[in-house]
Amino acid sequence: MITPPPSTLQPRRYTVLFSAPYMIPFLPRFRPILEGYGLELIVPEVHERLEEADILKYAGQFDGAICGDDRYTARVLEACAPRLKVISKWGTGIDSIDRDAAARLGIAVRNTPNAFTLPVADTVMGYMLAFARRQPWMDRAVKAGRWEKLMGRSLSECTLGVVGVGTIGKAVIRRARAFGMKLLGNDIVEIDHVFLAETGVEMTALDDLLARADFVSLNCDLNPTSYHLINARTLALMKPTGVLINSARGPIVDEAALVAALQSGQIGGAALDVYEVEPLPHDSPLITMDNDGKEHRVMLAPHNANSSPAAWERVHANTIRNLVEGLGIRGQ
Repeated sequence: MITPPPSTLQPRRYTVLFSAPYMIPFLPRFRPILEGYGLELIVPEVHERLEEADILKYAGQFDGAICGDDRYTARVLEACAPRLKVISKWGTGIDSIDRDAAARLGIAVRNTPNAFTLPVADTVMGYMLAFARRQPWMDRAVKAGRWEKLMGRSLSECTLGVVGVGTIGKAVIRRARAFGMKLLGNDIVEIDHVFLAETGVEMTALDDLLARADFVSLNCDLNPTSYHLINARTLALMKPTGVLINSARGPIVDEAALVAALQSGQIGGAALDVYEVEPLPHDSPLITMDNDGKEHRVMLAPHNANSSPAAWERVHANTIRNLVEGLGIRGQ
């Protein structure tokens, strides 16, 4: 729950660039709270995110920012300094912000860690169930007048490989364990032995995980070690029936290589919530893959795995809190 500041507060006036697309629709609710803290708002038109050029239009005009996946590059941050003091990111991922440049310029970057663990983990399970039981494709066939019985699998017959055994990866593993799946994990850091003993997950090298898994779930951060981690070489290691699930960040996957692997039948399918370019371009081959009469199995979503009213409410509140604290505003 978000509450307004104490009425006795006599704040200094600050200006905030308010561009978080998940908060803008609720601006009439948030505006009095923010203005009560002495904050004046600049609210640009936002389509998914602000690009570098969009933010540069406001450089030097704001003290703090509430943003989504806006491109706060080094160039942007240098143009906004020294006035800009804090960037409050709605959500968890801050890969669109140059944190090294922000630290050098004294700009605080704040987020909400583990904001969407539960809905994202549920999304991954939903994708696996859909592919294993073939429900979307049977539904489509029956509605088109075709009585086609497609062969399905029980998840207990399948192996799940989780790349990135952090908070979300652990939540996915715990859910999959309840379905009786064999569990493989891969990470660049050591995973707590208690969690490994609890779940029975086998930590292994990425190449081995890809070769053995029926489903590969990407749950790692986007960083220099994970950029295009899934590429032509690593896709070639997957089973021809294997399904890739990406609910993390689009650039973890070389999208052109994935399209080629799907078109050639090198892998069995893909479920994507995120993409290298968002929104997904209308001419992307991914959009037509299940409409061309071939055996492509592709499920697409508009970067919506975080969808959860309860989670959103927590993130709204924490994003405002992070901004206010980053500006040094304290209630009385």
